[in-house]
Amino acid sequence: MTRRDQPGTADALLDLFDETVSLFHRLTVVAERFHAQGSLSAALRGILRGLRRHGAQTVPKMARLRPVSRQNVQLLVNRLREEGLVELVENPAHKRSQLVRLTPEGVRRTGEMERRERRLLSGLDTGLSVHEIARAAGILRGVRGVLESNQWQKRLQKK
Repeated sequence: MTRRDQPGTADALLDLFDETVSLFHRLTVVAERFHAQGSLSAALRGILRGLRRHGAQTVPKMARLRPVSRQNVQLLVNRLREEGLVELVENPAHKRSQLVRLTPEGVRRTGEMERRERRLLSGLDTGLSVHEIARAAGILRGVRGVLESNQWQKRLQKK
């Protein structure tokens, strides 16, 4: 019997999904309150954070990773360009799809945002060890990976 065949797997996954969605909504509220002094929405911060973590990317790639429409990401990128936080640069892999990258001001602002968040979170007592938190993140990453896989996409198409 494989793990997925164990009784209760579907119920456990549904519980995990419910908790993940609830946590997402709670984090949205916390982030909006915490970052209220700034002009950057959660969506704009998400674009900046993704560029900081993963480097320059095309708009279509950012849209696939989120997953949202390319047009939605393009609007966010345009706003960030107006604020001088990102710039478009030549993409050696593609003539028409430029890379979006952080400007020096974008690097500074995202670094500042991350430092404020780290200060806030450093005082948070979750009752969990660093190992437990890292394991939880790994579990969520693993589930996300399965849901992003070709195998899962094929299963969805069969429905």
